[in-house]
Amino acid sequence: MLRCIARMIDPLLRLLWPPPSGRHRPPCTHTVPAHPPTPAEPPPAPTPEPYLRGEDSPLVRPYLLAHERRQAETRSQRRRRRALWLAVHGIDIGPRVIHGREVAA
Repeated sequence: MLRCIARMIDPLLRLLWPPPSGRHRPPCTHTVPAHPPTPAEPPPAPTPEPYLRGEDSPLVRPYLLAHERRQAETRSQRRRRRALWLAVHGIDIGPRVIHGREVAA
């Protein structure tokens, strides 16, 4: 039914709006295809992309890494100062293993 209506309206449209003359006219779009093309086989399914983890990303902000390093250095310095302060007062909390040998406390 749609094709019949398109065939009846097509000559009227050509009378009202004749195709433009010249080189740059658009292609004729008033024709209706007889049968739409059917795909022979369905397109292949896209493969899912793997999820990215934050550790795998090379785009790590340098100020975050610097902050973590500073925190680790601050913690170790605080441990050393606490051990020294306690050693001054006669309390030994130093390392239990020195150069691979266990030291008695």
